Amino acid sequence: MTRRDDAPGGPAPGGSPPRGEPGNRPQGSPPPFGRAQVPPNAAQRPRPPEPPSAPRASRVPGPPPPQVAPRKRRPGLLVLGVLVLVLAVAAGAVALIRPEPVRRLFGSNPVPAASEAAGLTGDPPPGEVLPPASADAPMPTPAGVARAVDPQIKGGLGSHFGISVMDVATGQTLYGNNANVPVTPASTTKLATAAAVLASVDPSRRLPTRAVAGDRAGEVVLIGGGDPTLSAGREQAYPGAARLDQLADQVTKALGGAHPTSVVVDSTLFTGPVYGPGWDSDTPGGGFASATVALATDGARTDPRSGSGGTRYPKPDLAAGQAFGRLLGVAPSAVRLGKAPAGTAPAEAAAPAGAASGASGGVAPSANGSPENAPVPPDGAGRPPAPGTELGRVESPPMLRLVEWMLSMSDNVIAEALARQVAIARGQPASYDGASAAIRDTLAGLGLPAGELSAADGSGLSRSNHFTAEGLAKLLAVAANGSQPKLQPIFSGLPVAAWSGTLANRYRGADSGKAGAGLVRAKTGTLTKVNAIAGVVVDADGRLLSFSMLADKVPNGWLAPITMDRIAAELSRCGCH
Repeated sequence: MTRRDDAPGGPAPGGSPPRGEPGNRPQGSPPPFGRAQVPPNAAQRPRPPEPPSAPRASRVPGPPPPQVAPRKRRPGLLVLGVLVLVLAVAAGAVALIRPEPVRRLFGSNPVPAASEAAGLTGDPPPGEVLPPASADAPMPTPAGVARAVDPQIKGGLGSHFGISVMDVATGQTLYGNNANVPVTPASTTKLATAAAVLASVDPSRRLPTRAVAGDRAGEVVLIGGGDPTLSAGREQAYPGAARLDQLADQVTKALGGAHPTSVVVDSTLFTGPVYGPGWDSDTPGGGFASATVALATDGARTDPRSGSGGTRYPKPDLAAGQAFGRLLGVAPSAVRLGKAPAGTAPAEAAAPAGAASGASGGVAPSANGSPENAPVPPDGAGRPPAPGTELGRVESPPMLRLVEWMLSMSDNVIAEALARQVAIARGQPASYDGASAAIRDTLAGLGLPAGELSAADGSGLSRSNHFTAEGLAKLLAVAANGSQPKLQPIFSGLPVAAWSGTLANRYRGADSGKAGAGLVRAKTGTLTKVNAIAGVVVDADGRLLSFSMLADKVPNGWLAPITMDRIAAELSRCGCH
């Protein structure tokens, strides 16, 4: 089987290893979105104090990074785990908390104006894990960075690769090795998707799944709004997701005791092919991707307990409709694909960034403040509701949390769903082509080199994607330097070396970048013969750097990621003057 991002088990022949990618957790390890455990050999860093208990749905995926013992001549170390916009769901509102180190590092501009417009409030900032990066730290020299990086390559990246290192504060390129050569980026594509989502869609936006009355008596129409995290019931792949059993309860109350006889599934929000251009032929059945449709439960998994991998439904929308039908007492044979009645009021389009979202706690308030899922009485004396009448709705966690899940665990299904939200927000078809065009236009609007970040899909499974290392390093520098504050939540989703997400099992050995444990925060990427990593790191003097390493002709799938980790670790302990 072709090696892909998030593939389980060992590497395919000639492919890349299962290091650090989701789905490669040993049996008995924590669930994908649970609290990551401290690696036993993560540079003997003490575990930080456990934060106060919070509702499960309010926790950001992954813990804060471990504390790092102070090193000599390192006055400004910062573990970028504190570069976090903490997403909390409490008292029916989303709270965006900007930690004090983030304010000092990025300036005092408020976190996305959309959050304030939505009436979101923050708690007092938590204390520092480590001191922030120093604004007065000396900038590395290009020659110094080259002396640190070049000896680490040693042929480990193959014949076609690109590397770029940038100073975040100035945007100056400090190192480039084939930095402008287009390379297949694999899952580092999700950084471009994340930037486009955060720039285009309100971060507090929630994706609705609705039920309306059908054209025929006894018919209920289930309308997908593009929520990839929707669950059928209490057992969930994504904690705090919207639930079909709760939607079924709303429908039962709305019908006043009448029993539905059929279910129509409307997943027409997304259009075009359901599998991405340039995907390997075995990707659809490989367990780490699914048909991209507007309605699915648990990322289309047949078993929500299967973690980041597992079997996926070939027709996720129909499977979700049948699960909903069972909750309503409707036989699977009475569930079909179709469309909502003509004249059905559309769900609000993906709200542009800066617009308020009224959703909270999975229940959308109506214009007069009452819940939209309040029972709808029959029309007149015993007559059923008119076709298109909304019978109930449930809503996804906020967009920020979906972005974090996508980045932390390299979730391909979430990535493709979010790419379509960018398309919808920008008036493009919600298809692969529409999402690609919308992401390109959004990145260009941010002043990024969109031509150097060409993506045919949102997840990075496509081999038709071509990024330059410099373009990706620049994206991260812009996200970190404060010029585009709405992009800063990217850092709350990035895995921390030897600690969380797809980096939990990397940076552990002395020969594999152990010095970078807890200090490197980055997104990984893996396909057969492709390895990539891109992120941020603070050097020995406290200077914040962005970096990108892409290779798509790697001769040894075990050596390439180790080589990349060594390079990033060397940046973390080098003043590079």
